Amino acid sequence: MVTRVTPDLSVQLGRLHLAYPTLMGSGCYGSGIEYAPFVDLARIGAVVLKSVTRQPRLGNPTPRLVHTPAGMLNAIGLQNPGIAWYLEHDVAKYADRPCAMVGSVAGFSIDDYAYVCERLAARAEIDAIELNISCPNVASEGETFACDPALTAKVVRAARATTDKTLIVKLSPNVTDIAAVAREAEAAGADALAVINTVRGMAIDVEAWRPRLGNVTGGLSGAAIRPIAVLAVYEVARAVRIPIVGQGGIETVTDALEFFLAGASAISIGTANFTDPRTPERIVAGLSEYLQRRNLTRIGAIVGRANRGFANRQEYEGDQG
Repeated sequence: MVTRVTPDLSVQLGRLHLAYPTLMGSGCYGSGIEYAPFVDLARIGAVVLKSVTRQPRLGNPTPRLVHTPAGMLNAIGLQNPGIAWYLEHDVAKYADRPCAMVGSVAGFSIDDYAYVCERLAARAEIDAIELNISCPNVASEGETFACDPALTAKVVRAARATTDKTLIVKLSPNVTDIAAVAREAEAAGADALAVINTVRGMAIDVEAWRPRLGNVTGGLSGAAIRPIAVLAVYEVARAVRIPIVGQGGIETVTDALEFFLAGASAISIGTANFTDPRTPERIVAGLSEYLQRRNLTRIGAIVGRANRGFANRQEYEGDQG
């Protein structure tokens, strides 16, 4: 009789240890409690909270969401109550969550990021920080932080100086060379990279002759962007040595496996949660079964296996469990 060992699905992102390699994407999972009736929160790795800024934001005009083939466009506009209200009224509620809670920080200047990061990371309820750098820098003619390697380095360095908690930098696919941005983020002190954020897009109402989003353009997510995201993870994994959180259109265990094999150490699930709240549990079960079938004892054994240029290859070479 063969005894099947339950594979170790845990992952380390900087100082953050997760029991499962599944994060729930920012803005797609609330604070976790909204999904508790459907999913055992102790069976997911972390919830990435909705991005918060220095000042309150009303967000973009409606409509803000548009369904598209195999995906969704959103233009929420970072609606949030601002860091002061957030700290006073919301953060204490996260203390009893059975999974890690990752705060998400956005801003429009380097000082914004440092200010919000320092205050949010100081709270014990927050286990790590995600830097959402897909925002315009008002001091640089509105250029998006994530689209410029030098700006990325500056904002990461400023945030890094405020906390020793794990810093996950979320990269944009809307660039010429995502690997160059990734290298600068790593050099500036990022502990991990979330790859990728949404892809810019738009939809037009052909009867009304106008854009379907109130903001005209938005971010495309869902299965439509998965091949773009897998390629980005593949390229970034060849350029940096820090862990990657792969994200973009993950709906099934096969989708998740593509990201791990490309070089991701963990995955983030976003849009799929809107249609099937049990997606994280299905994927965890599928990953465990896949590893058992291949006689592998840990998720790290498959990281980067399809990527011959994987920067951390020597750490996994020969690891068959």
